[in-house]
Amino acid sequence: MITAQQVKDLREKTSAPMMDCKNALTEANGDMAAAEVILRKRGIATAQKKAGRAAQEGLVATVVRPDASVGAMLEINCESDFVARTDAFQALLKNLTEQVAAQNPASLEAFLDSPYGSSGHSVKEAVGEAVGKLGENIVVRRFARYAHEGNGWMSSYVHHGKIGVLVQASTDKPATDALKEALKDVAMHVAASDPRCIAREHVDSALLATERDIQLSRARTEGKPEKILEKIVEGRLAKFYEEICLLEQPFIRETNMSVSQWLGSKAGEIGKVNIVAFTRFKVGEGVAA
Repeated sequence: MITAQQVKDLREKTSAPMMDCKNALTEANGDMAAAEVILRKRGIATAQKKAGRAAQEGLVATVVRPDASVGAMLEINCESDFVARTDAFQALLKNLTEQVAAQNPASLEAFLDSPYGSSGHSVKEAVGEAVGKLGENIVVRRFARYAHEGNGWMSSYVHHGKIGVLVQASTDKPATDALKEALKDVAMHVAASDPRCIAREHVDSALLATERDIQLSRARTEGKPEKILEKIVEGRLAKFYEEICLLEQPFIRETNMSVSQWLGSKAGEIGKVNIVAFTRFKVGEGVAA
């Protein structure tokens, strides 16, 4: 006979609903470990059934070590904002973000196959259990991780859980509070302005060739003289760089200066800053409905 205490113990261990715990224990003839396996399998089966449903909501989280040696960012998607705001979903997101920082997985696939903490389950199985508990498709979509050595700092910014940014920079002098604050402002700028690369030398050559061709055709359509077409195109490309390159964008806090100029204006206080890398995630971006 299955006792109320057994059901309570299994519920506390798995967070599964009371009736599901009782049914699993009955099926397992009171064997706690076997009942837990049954619940896990049912959670994974639930995940498989729900996997085809669009997961466009969710949250993004970041973690940066106190010494800025490692920073990580993770996006997990679900079907509704209601589920995204539950304690269970947010705990999963927090734990997995910490795990990305600690483990430095080689790929998303490798991360999903890796052990989930000390649970004995894989990350994929833990997500399956969350699907069973929360009743929605849940997808670990993408992550970013940076490691930093030497002078410089790493900063992150998350806007209402929906836009996340991780920024890494090196400097010619040790990090100060002023540098940390400046990089936080740069991270906020990236969240607001959505640059596609750091500087013009990083612009994809195919993208640049396409934009050049567009502007050349546009200038000809406008009837501009052939002898000045190249000059017109270069002028318009300068505007293009200003739109997509972080260092050339007008800084959100000082719009009369570019990000590069703003950082340069603070060099006496924070040193010469080189933005090494940044990543920006917007929840659900590019997910097919």
